[in-house]
Amino acid sequence: MDTQSDIKTYMHDVGRRARAASRLMARAATHDKNAALLAIADALQSSKSAVLAANARDVEAGKAGGLDAALLDRLTISEKAFAGMIEGLQQVAALQDPIGVITDMAYRPSGIQVGKMRVPLGVVGIIYESRPNVTVEAGSLCLKSGNACILRGGSESIHSNRAIAACVRAGLKKAGLPEDAVQVIDTTDRAAVGLLVAMPEFVDVIVPRGGKGLIERISAEARVPVIKHLDGICHVYVDAEADLQKALDIAFNAKCHRYGVCNAMETLLVHEKMAVQFLPAVKKRYDEQAVELRGCAKTCAILPGIKEATEEDWSTEYLAPVLAVKVVKDLDEAMAHINDYGSHHTDSIVTENYSQSRRFINEVDSSSVMVNASTRFADGFEYGLGAEIGISTDKFHARGPVGLEGLTSQKYVVLGDGHVRS
Repeated sequence: MDTQSDIKTYMHDVGRRARAASRLMARAATHDKNAALLAIADALQSSKSAVLAANARDVEAGKAGGLDAALLDRLTISEKAFAGMIEGLQQVAALQDPIGVITDMAYRPSGIQVGKMRVPLGVVGIIYESRPNVTVEAGSLCLKSGNACILRGGSESIHSNRAIAACVRAGLKKAGLPEDAVQVIDTTDRAAVGLLVAMPEFVDVIVPRGGKGLIERISAEARVPVIKHLDGICHVYVDAEADLQKALDIAFNAKCHRYGVCNAMETLLVHEKMAVQFLPAVKKRYDEQAVELRGCAKTCAILPGIKEATEEDWSTEYLAPVLAVKVVKDLDEAMAHINDYGSHHTDSIVTENYSQSRRFINEVDSSSVMVNASTRFADGFEYGLGAEIGISTDKFHARGPVGLEGLTSQKYVVLGDGHVRS
């Protein structure tokens, strides 16, 4: 594919094949979809050495090319990550199939029955950076929800994605489902992205997963609906009535479990009545991981020697061992800060006060709100969705981790027996 014309021809061919496959997938039986998922898991397990070798090739190229630590972390398929891909496939196979489920069926005064039935979206385009495990996660969720998908990973993970794609196609073939139901774009040319998001005749929805720059570009260029979040500026608020040990454990885990992920905490808010006791203790734990703290004036007074936070720090997604810290006077100030500076992704309160926790849940405008839990739980796998295709901070069409139901729509079903409108 040496020319723009060649890439356009290629992408339109991928789109046509995906549209045809989507019609077959919409009527696929649940047992066939589950068989395909388990066959993909078997194919991955059988090809483990080849997949890890391909990934090692990508990682080495990434290091040579100067990829930052966060992207390298996302790019690497560790033993744990590989096992997670297998387990994710098995979990999705075990989930209830949403397609064809009819709900809210009720008689109307005319005698007809009206209800809603779950149906696939059709063709889902997923554009992502680094994470090759997305190839499995997105493919499995689209497959189980009766959709076809077109996956466009980053150039830095091309070898990993090709190796995984071969396993996916093998599993689909073994189960008798169309191999074109999951297609991985085989070119690293950026023009493919622009074409993918501008093919409404072939693609029904786009899900971008990556940095803010990628998602902003997709949102600006797309001619089809986009399910997205721009960044993950997540907060933990330590209330005046927090349990100290819980607060220390949650604040440490939310920041240090993994840095380069969208559900990592980026700002820690501490009630002024807890600050003198809590901040030195949590700093000791952060120092062990070389986490750089940037604090407000009150924080700096309690922790002399740390950097003073700037206005920009409150709205920055670091994806690194850097944390903004602010002392607040009460819950109202904490919630106002979250709603003003946050990205509506995930925010948590640590408190033993039931009323405070209820207010936090009701008033913080985020896709996930938590009580006495680390923000790192904001994940489709942890929520029991089997996997996720992404996290949405929009309010339409899906919000939070997008699993099977987020990849479906509904249509009205009307049942009559010769009824005519009078």
